[in-house]
Amino acid sequence: MLNWLKRPASETQITHGQRLWLYVFATVVMLLLVTPTLIVIPMSFSDSQYLEFPPETWSLRWYKSYFNSPEWMNATFTSLKAAFLTMLVATPVGVIAAYGLHTSRVAWVRLAFMLLITPMMVPVVLVAIGAFYVFVKLNLLYSLTGLVLAHSILALPLVLIVTGSALKSYDMNQELAARSLGAARWKAFVTITLPQIRFAVVTAALLAFLTSFDEVVIAMFISGGDNPTLTRNMFNALRDQIDPTIAAISTIMIGVTTLMMILAQIFGRGSGGK
Repeated sequence: MLNWLKRPASETQITHGQRLWLYVFATVVMLLLVTPTLIVIPMSFSDSQYLEFPPETWSLRWYKSYFNSPEWMNATFTSLKAAFLTMLVATPVGVIAAYGLHTSRVAWVRLAFMLLITPMMVPVVLVAIGAFYVFVKLNLLYSLTGLVLAHSILALPLVLIVTGSALKSYDMNQELAARSLGAARWKAFVTITLPQIRFAVVTAALLAFLTSFDEVVIAMFISGGDNPTLTRNMFNALRDQIDPTIAAISTIMIGVTTLMMILAQIFGRGSGGK
């Protein structure tokens, strides 16, 4: 242990002992962030009619309630469809936008970048209000199409930032070499540039999926009717009654999100992406 504390933690020769305070601080912050999530998991296995921790009796009662409920299942399928379609819309648009901004030499590139990431900087409730009034006029309210469009607006800045960061560390001379040998620009991008940044693209696609799947504010405004989202129903259930089924759903969502993150890391790194 003492030898480890004396070892350099970086190229600047700062030792692990000198960084010990930082490790302790990071551990405390992680515990504060993770502990509330971990508490939900045992609560989901309670047999009580109310949320309780720790559970007095263990049971799968609320998981059965979730899977046997047509209302919850419909909301789950709506959320999965919206998240998948949002990923399909936001990922290619964000990648193309990031590539265009990266290769462009016009003076207003920074302005265009700021405009594209505006949904990330303004409160989500303002985006929801704007989408609500626009979708009322376009007859897209409570539709899957409207939900996907609104969620894509939120996901686009994440895809743009992640892909843009990868392009900054990418050597564009590789693509220029392909183009100089006669490859069209789109073909050079698909065959040369895209494989080099595929890990960033996979990560961006995952973030787009999770952005839609976990979003609740916009869903409260524009989803409903035959297309309620899972998060919207969860919020309404918490508001109207304390339903322990929510703990079971939250546990499933935590597991799905964690699994997707792990798979993205495994397949992204395994493919040699950056």
